[in-house]
Amino acid sequence: MHQALFVCEILLNIFSHVDQSLSLSCCPRSLARKSLAALAITCKLFHEPAMDFLWADLDGIVPLLGCVTRLNPIIYQNSGMYLWSSQDIEPLSEHEARQFLRHAPRVRSLHVGTSKLFRLLANLSIETCVFPSLFSLSFMVDHPHAKYLRLFLSPTLRQCHLSVMHPDLKYIATHFTVLEHLSIELRPVDDSIADDLLLLYNSIRSCKKLATLCCPPLDWAAWRHISNLPTLLTVETNEPCRAPPSHWPLGRDTHNFAPFCNLTGLFFYVDTAAYTIAIIQHSELPSLQDFVMNVSVLPYTEAEQLCRALSQCKADQNLKHIDITARRPKVGELSSSSLTVITQFFGFTQLRTLQLEFPHCCFNLYNNLLLGAMTSWPHICSLELLDIQTLPTVTFRGLFTALLQCPCLLNLDMSIDAVRIDIDPTAESFQHTTLESLKLTRSPVTDAEAVARILFSMLPRIDQVLDQRVSVDSWNIDLYLQQWDEVNRHLDLLNGREPRNSEFE
Repeated sequence: MHQALFVCEILLNIFSHVDQSLSLSCCPRSLARKSLAALAITCKLFHEPAMDFLWADLDGIVPLLGCVTRLNPIIYQNSGMYLWSSQDIEPLSEHEARQFLRHAPRVRSLHVGTSKLFRLLANLSIETCVFPSLFSLSFMVDHPHAKYLRLFLSPTLRQCHLSVMHPDLKYIATHFTVLEHLSIELRPVDDSIADDLLLLYNSIRSCKKLATLCCPPLDWAAWRHISNLPTLLTVETNEPCRAPPSHWPLGRDTHNFAPFCNLTGLFFYVDTAAYTIAIIQHSELPSLQDFVMNVSVLPYTEAEQLCRALSQCKADQNLKHIDITARRPKVGELSSSSLTVITQFFGFTQLRTLQLEFPHCCFNLYNNLLLGAMTSWPHICSLELLDIQTLPTVTFRGLFTALLQCPCLLNLDMSIDAVRIDIDPTAESFQHTTLESLKLTRSPVTDAEAVARILFSMLPRIDQVLDQRVSVDSWNIDLYLQQWDEVNRHLDLLNGREPRNSEFE
């Protein structure tokens, strides 16, 4: 044996490559495990480190139960792992519990997706720390089985993903002092939601080192606490299904939070925008780089409030990605005082991607305004303005004048006035050589050949205009798609290709 293999660091590095390279390749995960198992029985020197890698990452507790002499033939009969039921099997005895726990200290990452086997652990002491070296836990089981969470909690936990709350979480500050990543994904609302949320708020207020947090909407006190965490990098808010607004009381607190000094990502997946607007209005986010809000319905008045709040939260120096999407288009009334929401983002000079998808997000967007936007975003790479309610007023000349200001743009998805041909490609020398994805198919076309010649001459990397084949009652989308299919056939001819068939033929 080569002397280098007696150096522990070298041996661990070799075994880590065996584990990672086989796991990341097209080979099944079982091949990596078989290789590590073979290494473990090669010699005494290889045994311990190979066993550590073999047991480090588990999907469920079945492999540990397989170490129990009585259960091994049941679990692995006919080489069919998991093809068995624990219904008529007695819980583990004291001796069998020791067999179950034999390799548990080696486990670093564990995913628990079912509670069907918990009954076998009924005789384990609730005080038992089953996984003393666990770094990452995903515990996704039904609420009635939350009591078993205690067996899986470890003082070494750094990442924790839960679908249930447990009273032990209130000791998170003293029992889980190194916890950095906490994700709580409560299942659809039931009678216990109020108690769970109170426990959630108290638990969050005791966390001191969180870097990422994903959870249902927090109360004001919890937001105020996390605003003081210098370690916090991202926050994701997910509203459980069928949750009435009364579950997320914001109260009448008008005090602003402390500045989120290092927060770079803020994500909201909610039913209405009111909660998000209130949070942004009371926050300073000087390091924010990513903002996402996915909401069920977004009336235009709320869209105005949200975009204005974003423009005033001191994120102008770093914000790079904005995504505001309404899942259900609901048309709201526009007043005489309504503003074009896109103007609120002119101050975000570092913007790389902007996606707005809600009714009237392109309200009053004309040539000069688009030019002002593109001038404000010299680094923009992707611009998506999806508005099925506003008639487009930006023309080809306005579009290409604006494109001069953004040489990095790769993806563009918006509606334009493609009926009005106000540019002659033979008289223009401009070409945008980086744009590689173009979607304009929510706009009508009357002269497909002229449009194709404009795109062919000025956008050399665009060989077809992409589409989104979505039926929308207020627009004759199928007709527009047929018109753009004709544009694409002309593009094929200009590029020397056989014209592709239309699905409408």
